[in-house]
Amino acid sequence: MEHRPDILCIGAVLWDIIGRSDAPMVLGNDKPGQITRVPGGVALNIAMTLTRFGLRPALLSVVGEDADGQQLRAACAEMGLDVAHMLVDPSLPTDRYMAIEAQGALIAAIAHAHSLEKAGARILAPLADGRLAGEDAPWAGPVALDGNLTEALLHDIAESPLFAEADLRIAPASPGKALRLRPLLSHPRATIYVNREEAGLLTDSHPANAAAAAAALIEAGARRVLVTEGAQMAIDACAETSLSAVPPAVEARRITGAGDTFMAAHIAAEVAGKSREDALNAAVEAAATYVSGDTL
Repeated sequence: MEHRPDILCIGAVLWDIIGRSDAPMVLGNDKPGQITRVPGGVALNIAMTLTRFGLRPALLSVVGEDADGQQLRAACAEMGLDVAHMLVDPSLPTDRYMAIEAQGALIAAIAHAHSLEKAGARILAPLADGRLAGEDAPWAGPVALDGNLTEALLHDIAESPLFAEADLRIAPASPGKALRLRPLLSHPRATIYVNREEAGLLTDSHPANAAAAAAALIEAGARRVLVTEGAQMAIDACAETSLSAVPPAVEARRITGAGDTFMAAHIAAEVAGKSREDALNAAVEAAATYVSGDTL
């Protein structure tokens, strides 16, 4: 296939509306700051970062035919992302995410990903109808998959022959959606990317640190996991070995998208042939650069 993408990014593609303040905030505060609207969503965040490492991602998601959807698809195409296989549904509004951050910490967020959930398996049609792959020739490359999909669809993906040859890289999207990943936890081709809190939810435990969280996930049947713990530590673990890396110390200026940046940088490093140790170090460095507010 001409212009075949290097990786598929499946999940949330939406507008991020982020309010950031340099002042401390608690419930009920009204503080000065900045409000931005930028392309976002887990799948899109990962895809945008992958392009910075020279990869060509294709997006499998849904947008509306509204102005938000038209502007979002145009912005994605301008960044070099393959949007040809995205579902455009005139009956659905384009999804949005809203967050408030203060002093580099997330105060609160709301994800409006209802259109993605309603679109369901229709976003996967290009993997079955020959545009990207088919039942007789399933997609055999890397796939970044996020937990904004419904649990029912994630369960179907776990058993689908369309993903039988894929290198599945999976993130929960948020702690509130971590449990959706349980159908994929023990998938033989899955690598799971979570933070310590999400790992605890998936294993119904309270791990003391990232290393304990990774061990709990492996014990629960995961093939391979990457667990982050903010500025403390990141772990890459499988049944045989466990590696760790400490992120460089930086002043946190933003947090939304940091986990997506970590995951994308790690995938890009492994696609480039780097060792597990070098890929883990590249991921923590990329995430730290992102959190510091510097350009990745």
